[in-house]
Amino acid sequence: MRILQLPVLRDNYVYLLHDPDTATAAVVDPAVAEPVLEKLAELQADLVAIFNTHHHHDHVGGNLLLLARYPQAAVYASGVDRDRIPGQTVELAAGQTVLFNRHMAQVLFVPGHTRGHIAYYFPESGDLFCGDTLFAGGCGRLFEGTPQQMLGSLDQLRQLPEPTRVWCAHEYTLNNLKFALTVDGDNPDLQARYRAVEALRQVGSPTVPSTIGEEQRTNPFLRWDQPALQAAAGIQEPARVLARIRGMKDHF
Repeated sequence: MRILQLPVLRDNYVYLLHDPDTATAAVVDPAVAEPVLEKLAELQADLVAIFNTHHHHDHVGGNLLLLARYPQAAVYASGVDRDRIPGQTVELAAGQTVLFNRHMAQVLFVPGHTRGHIAYYFPESGDLFCGDTLFAGGCGRLFEGTPQQMLGSLDQLRQLPEPTRVWCAHEYTLNNLKFALTVDGDNPDLQARYRAVEALRQVGSPTVPSTIGEEQRTNPFLRWDQPALQAAAGIQEPARVLARIRGMKDHF
């Protein structure tokens, strides 16, 4: 399975999963359709599936135009988001699996950013498509969920194998790490990562994917149990640490 990263809008990434053996493809969170249609034509591939992580328009905005060209494609999303996902055909819940040809993904229920957010984890290849729950160096805003829900979601993700590649949906990394340095500034791994990310962005290169191991070492939203983050928050209870740090980031 090839993963093609398509930058769209101001800072979104759409992911096209391509199986060259069968000339088919699936797409994750198509914010817009046109770049996906262009790449499918270039690959001479048929779209068979749309995997949505949540209902926000910058993740589902291309669904209907893609379905107009590929009406046979299945549209997967959380059952919680029923009636909020354009063209949805399959309702998913935690613990289920989905197939893109022979490639199997586990469905992870990761609410917090929204109440119905899910992620797709391909254990064989070690790829995680996590939408707006986990970012490189950050996490999503709590629009519909609680800090306790987001804590559970992020804890679920941080327990995945360290080499797991994190394909998040936005290029927010540099700003996320600038904030991270304000709450975990003595972390040498974070300092080194910031320098590397800054160099990548100066030449316009993507900073995604990262890995779960890298996030464990440098992402403050996966480090609520570390003394530096507890000190920055001024509390120790995990959900309250996460809520305090998220609130600080909201006003950064």
